[in-house]
Amino acid sequence: MSDTATIMAAARRAGVVIPSFNIPYLPMVRPIVRAIVEQDAFALIAVARLEWIKFQAGSLAAVAEEFGRWAVADHVRLHLDHVPVIDEDNEPVAYLPIIREALALGYQSVMVDGSRLPLADNIAATRAVVELAHAAGVPVEAELGAVLGHEAGPLPPYEELFASGRGFTDVEEARRFVAETGCDWLSVAIGNVHGAIAAGARDQKKIAARLNLERLDELAAATGIPLVLHGGSGIPRAYVLEACRRGIAKINIGTETRQAYEQAWRDTGSVEAGQEAVYERATWILRDHLAVAGKRRIVAGRDQVHSAAPSEEKISHEPVGH
Repeated sequence: MSDTATIMAAARRAGVVIPSFNIPYLPMVRPIVRAIVEQDAFALIAVARLEWIKFQAGSLAAVAEEFGRWAVADHVRLHLDHVPVIDEDNEPVAYLPIIREALALGYQSVMVDGSRLPLADNIAATRAVVELAHAAGVPVEAELGAVLGHEAGPLPPYEELFASGRGFTDVEEARRFVAETGCDWLSVAIGNVHGAIAAGARDQKKIAARLNLERLDELAAATGIPLVLHGGSGIPRAYVLEACRRGIAKINIGTETRQAYEQAWRDTGSVEAGQEAVYERATWILRDHLAVAGKRRIVAGRDQVHSAAPSEEKISHEPVGH
């Protein structure tokens, strides 16, 4: 199995979260890796299907190529984020060919999202991906429950959603899901929401979502595997840090860095300015918000990774345009 699985397990044991930075624009890879290395942190660089469909990530291959230009093996791994079985527009997706392509390109972990399916169908789809990916030695993330926010149209009032527990991951379903799929990590819904992706809503400030920590405790006990928090941008720091102590081993960061890039790019017309804004925001996330600066060795010490001394080109911090 890929050492990414070992690193995630170590993070769960240590109560240290692994940030996963989404890449909707290719120039974001370099400044995010720069921030991770300078802060002596460990993180994933991730791309979801919607980021090459609705943004400018280009393709699976384009992200893998850009990652290969700047990756420093002691600090980062490449992750395929949301590949939905049914997408945010309620359209079916040919998800297995996407997973196969990612495995062929060397992605070091993959995610299938069957959360819009009935439970039995989600189990079947996830199990098919697990069999495919595990044969290649690659761990699989899945999702159970409804992490809302990517759908068209406005969300219901957040307080109404939280109070009702709408979409929250069911504990007994999670126990069954993990046992029957063999997935390695599970994305759970405990009050977290995704950032809006509709064209007219992308610039909106994210909801300061809360987390049902009692439900998280129950899910961690029922599943026994690393849990994942999607929609990590905007959640108050106290909730995030407590969630990490209770079983969240990976947190997805998308809106924070995407909006920083887009705002600087719009204001200046400069890719380089966008990159600098991303670098500054990623540094703040790693050092101040998640407090993972200097903690790389806790989860990914040299005995756990295939170290590779980066070339001068790979650790150069001069911005590059695309």
